[in-house]
Parts: sequence; structure tokens; C-alpha cells
Amino acid sequence: MNRRHFMQSAFALGAGTLVADRKLRLVGRALAEEMPAAFPPGFLWGAATAAYQIEGAAREDGRGESIWDRFAHTPGKIHHGDSGDVACDSYHRYKDDVALLGQLNLKSYRFSIAWPRVQPDGKGPVNDKGLDYYKRLTDALLEANIRPLPTLYHWDLPQPLEDAGGWPSRDTADRFADYTAIVAAALSDRFTDICIFNEPKTFTSAGYWFGFHAPGRKEPKAFLRATHTVNLAQGKAFRVLKAANPAIQVSSAFDVSPMLPATHWGADIAAAETWHKFQNLWFVDPPLTGRYPEGVLPPEQQAELLGWKDGDERIMRAAFDYIGLNSYTRFVVHYLPFSIGVPGINLFPRWGTGPHDKTDLGWDVDPDGFYDIVMRMARHTGNLPIEITENGAAYNTPPDAAGVIRDDKRIAYLQRYLRALARAIRDGAPIRAYHHWSLLDNLEWAQGFEPRFGLVYVDFADGQRRTIKESGHWFAKVAADNQVI
Repeated sequence: MNRRHFMQSAFALGAGTLVADRKLRLVGRALAEEMPAAFPPGFLWGAATAAYQIEGAAREDGRGESIWDRFAHTPGKIHHGDSGDVACDSYHRYKDDVALLGQLNLKSYRFSIAWPRVQPDGKGPVNDKGLDYYKRLTDALLEANIRPLPTLYHWDLPQPLEDAGGWPSRDTADRFADYTAIVAAALSDRFTDICIFNEPKTFTSAGYWFGFHAPGRKEPKAFLRATHTVNLAQGKAFRVLKAANPAIQVSSAFDVSPMLPATHWGADIAAAETWHKFQNLWFVDPPLTGRYPEGVLPPEQQAELLGWKDGDERIMRAAFDYIGLNSYTRFVVHYLPFSIGVPGINLFPRWGTGPHDKTDLGWDVDPDGFYDIVMRMARHTGNLPIEITENGAAYNTPPDAAGVIRDDKRIAYLQRYLRALARAIRDGAPIRAYHHWSLLDNLEWAQGFEPRFGLVYVDFADGQRRTIKESGHWFAKVAADNQVI
């Protein structure tokens, strides 16, 4: 099963119709579209990538095996048998990619550091060649006057740690803290900002509950334990980073979506709120409050299911300096309970998408929902500064006869979403940066190379040759003008 199926059918889709009243929202959008969509002075425009999706060099310079290496080389797991062995070859072509960022007028680059490239076994000896690569990349960005925004973990757990239990094992939190210390000692003087995790909700559920992402396990109890270990690791890593460099701005990148009830029926409304807590807040509340959202797991079972120990509320706490938000689409939630596979728990709603414009992956295009979830998260997090750490869409437009990629649908998508973002800023959301996903067409995890999210077209059949798409040229003008035209 691929990411599209996760978004559309992993929770047994129902064909619901959205009935929430959108009149005021549509009026607000119409008014906003009559105004210039200008952004505040100093607003950061950027793009995002992830190590396994672009680096390649999977067996070079001492890099160890990750869970995605193992998963990708397991027959039937990745579309067309694709893998990140070469990907976009950014390990060798990082200078080209930094130059592309400059051509796009971007001033922030969100990339990830591959744990198995730095510490091949997930514990023990450090691979200096791996650290040197990230030093070279960071120095190239700084020389180009582009802010490096590294992510410590974007899903590539060293395989030996998975063999020892993976994220369901509490020991992995300590191993992650050790890895964080290695990176901090080597690189924290080069960074002003950092993300700890990317989308912890996705890599725990897709990897340990549904099994269509690495490591491919379908173990609901292990999934719940994994969520808690990740929250412990998040708090530990935060303190390690602050000890190394108190001035560094620390957060994680949380994937959030508006959860809309399919009908006005009270059970659908309650299900949407439960799913908001579990999908959007499960990894946000622990660092900010030391607690999990109420009403998701039965309180009498929660500690046992998570493997909670006395003092965990202190370990999870992290006084984040900002909040990273990834957001792509919306969910229309139906209350159709199904068992998570744990006795006594039968509370998780199913969801679907509604009748709406779609991307080439079938995801709903809903800029109003983007506005809504950004505003809701801003209120929930006490108006901490927000960075949009990922947003974008898959449109698989090929080059025309002249070699030009006329991806007009992506331009239209970005116009609508960036106008919604400008409206959120005008309405008080403290947003300071936007990162498009992605800089490059890349390996879209289990879906392989087919979905194309990039501002830059990558010809995987021709030596990973790069071509800026028409959307990239359009986005470059937005970044230069600091407004949507």
C-alpha cells in the first residue's frame, strides 16, 4: 500500500459529503483575493528535502544501512522496485542544488541529516566522512546566504536499532539522544534553527501500525509504544541541543490537517475532534505540556499501552522556540469505529476525502482548510512563531517538446495556498517562513519516483539532470517580490 492509499483508504474510506457551513470562509477568501497577498518584511522563502529521498550514495563513505534501505530492497514494497540507492544523487551534486536554491531566490533550505551516515549502527563509532558531508553542505549554504534548517530524523532509522526493537523500544530514545549529541558537537555552531523530527505521526503509524512504510510492521501495540518513545526522544534531544548551543531555535515538523466532520451528526463531529487530537496534537502537546491529549486512549489503559514510567512527563517537556507545520490536504471524518487491534479499544474513526479539486495523488486541494488548521494550531500553541516546513502538491507534468515543464496546476495550487497563508498572517498567525515541498522531484517513499512534487524536474533516466519548472520560475518571483502575484 502506498501513501496515496494511506491518505485515502487505509482507514476504510466512506464516500461522505462535507456539510459544514463554509459561507463565511468563502466570503473571507473572496475579500482576501481582492487584496495584494504581501508577506511581512524578512519573511523566509525556502524549499525542503529529505536525505533518503535525494542523497543517494547509499553505500558510500561508511554510510550504514537504514530501515528504508532494507524496506526498499524487499520485493513488492516500493512502486516499480524503486529505491534511494541513487535517488537525485545529491550527495555528489549538492553544490548544484545549492545553486538551484539561489536561482529560485530562496533563503532557507530544509534538509535532513541521515542518522546511518553519521552513526552507521545507530550507536557506537561516529562516521567522520558522513559528518564532513553535512559540514560541506552547510558551509555551501552559508556561503550562498541561505539559512540551513536541518532535520535530525526524517525516517531513516539505522537498521541495527530496528533489529534491536526500533522505535517501540525505550532504549531508542537514548540512542537518539546520543546521536543528537554527535551532530550538535560537530554542527550546532553552524545552525541558528533546527528540527528534531519530521512527521512523527506518519513514521510511527505508517511504519508500525499499517506497515506500508519502513520498517513494515503491523503491530498496533508496538505503534502506541513507538509514539511514546518518540515523544521521550524529542524531549531528550531538545535538552541536548540547548546544552550544546543555548541560542539555537529548536522545534519539530508536525504534519497537520483540518479534520472536518462528514455531517452535522454529533458522532461525526466528536470523531473529527478525536482525530484532530490524535493526528494533530499527539506529538505537539507532550513537549508543551508533558501530557497527552485527553479523550484518545482510555485513561485507565493509557499508561500501560504507552509504556509510561514515573517522570516521563518531565522527560517529554521541551520549551520549543517555534512550531514547524507540514500541511497538504484535509480529511473528512466519519464516525465508523474499528478496532485498533488492542482489546477494549474501539474508538478510532475512519476518514475520507470529499468532492473537491484533486492533485495527481488524489489529495484534496483545500486552501481554506490550510488557513483553518494554521490558525487553529497558532491558537493551540500559544502563538509560538510558526514555520511552514512543508507544503506542496504532486503534479506529474512532463517536459514538452521544447523541454519546458509547464506545470500550471502547481502554480494555481501555490497561488491559492499562499494567499490563504497571507490571510492567516493578516489575521494574527505568527508565521515567519514557508518551505515548498520539494526543491526536487525525488523518491516519494513507497510510491517511488512517479509522484513529482518538485519545483525542479529531475530526469532520473538521464543522470538526474535538473530543469527548473515553470512553477519554479513563478515561485522565484514570489520569493523575490515577497508577495503573491
